[in-house]
Formats: sequence, structure tokens, C-alpha cells
Amino acid sequence: MTSHIERLVQQLDGESGASYDARAELIHMRSGAVPTVIAGLPSLGGFGQLTAIEVFEEVADPRCGPALIGLLVSENPTVRQWAATALAGLEIEGAVEPLRRAYRACLERRTPPDECEPVALRWALTDLGARTPVVPSLTAGLRAGTGADSPGWPTAHFARIVDDLADHDQLILHSQFWRVRAGTAYGLSATTPDWEHDWTKPWEHLVEEARTWSLLEAAEAPVGDDVFVTPTWIDRTDLHPER
Repeated sequence: MTSHIERLVQQLDGESGASYDARAELIHMRSGAVPTVIAGLPSLGGFGQLTAIEVFEEVADPRCGPALIGLLVSENPTVRQWAATALAGLEIEGAVEPLRRAYRACLERRTPPDECEPVALRWALTDLGARTPVVPSLTAGLRAGTGADSPGWPTAHFARIVDDLADHDQLILHSQFWRVRAGTAYGLSATTPDWEHDWTKPWEHLVEEARTWSLLEAAEAPVGDDVFVTPTWIDRTDLHPER
């Protein structure tokens, strides 16, 4: 006989309204619902599994850890991405090595490093202390005076940061601009050059290409004492881990 919780789990794959209601009820049940959600994961499609991950994140029960680790090998890249983010956010013990394997598999599939899945995997490994981004001393120094809660660097320093990162063989993928008012950061739209990396090109070429485009972006960046920029960059080893 199917229990009420089991029916809710199956509804996670339903129409958006029913799925949302089931998600909310499962979250309200807290840890009592977790074993049944875990048991029902294999029967769910991609949408249902993504919603189940949201339940795990809200309930924050460490028993979901093995299930999230299992989703790192899902055939659905978005499920893999969300699972990686949840593992880091919940600080699941034993997640580092599975995340490393998932990242290696991502590279072996030649997934471009600026796509959502590798971005999430790098963030998760960094957040869990298993990956240390290269931060040149000049870039680190320019950040030091902005305060622990700052979302990034003052845009006045953006061009210097671009050159510093490129000079240290770091490749900027993209940058986000923020305005901070009353302690709250708001994302800003900016005139961003439309470019795509050709990941078949040599690393050195990619770094210099990113420098050129990022300097153009810096020239058009919004300015002001309350405006900050957060560049996202990768190291050579994030594309070629064997080197």
C-alpha cells in the first residue's frame, strides 16, 4: 500500500503546481520524509530529481549525502550540477572524492569549462577546501581593503586585475558587476562583449583572448564607489589536469 509520503515523492515529477505543493509538504515534514524521498529518487525523472534535491537542501539532513553523491553520475547534466552544489552547501562528509571524480569525468567529456556543470563542480570543490584558486598577490591586495562582506573588487581596479590574472596564466571566464547599498548587493547588467572561447586553441591563446575581451569589458564597466566586480577565472589545470 502506497503511503502518503510515497505519493508526495511521485508528485515531484508532476505538473509544476502539484510538484511545488508536494515539495512544500515534504519540506514541512522535515527529516521524517527524507528516507522515503531517497528511496523514491530512482523512479523520478530529471525534473523530479531536481525538486528532490531542493527538498534535501531545505531539510539539511546529512542522510541525503549518499543519494546526492549517487546523482553525480546521473545522465542529466543539470541533476549532476545541482547535486554538486547541494553536497557543498550541506557540507556532506565524504563528498570531496566523488566530486573530484565527477569533475574529471566532466573534463573527459570535454564539457566547456564555462558551462554550468563544471562551474558548479569547481565551486563545490573550492567551497569544501579541495581546490584553491590561484590569486596573484596584486589581485589579493586590491581585494584586501574592501571588507569581508564585499561581493568583489571595486570596478576602478578591474583593468589591473585583468592584467594581473592574465600575467599569472589565469583565464577569465566572465565577470559579474554589483552595486552595494545599505549592506545589500544588487546585480548589475553591463555592456558585455559577446565572445565565446574556442577550447581547441592553445591555453596561452585562450588566456590572451580572455585578457583582450575583459579589458574591453573593463573600459565599459559601470563605475562608482559602491560598484564592484567579481571575475570568475580558471587555471590551466582546470582544463588540462594532467599538466
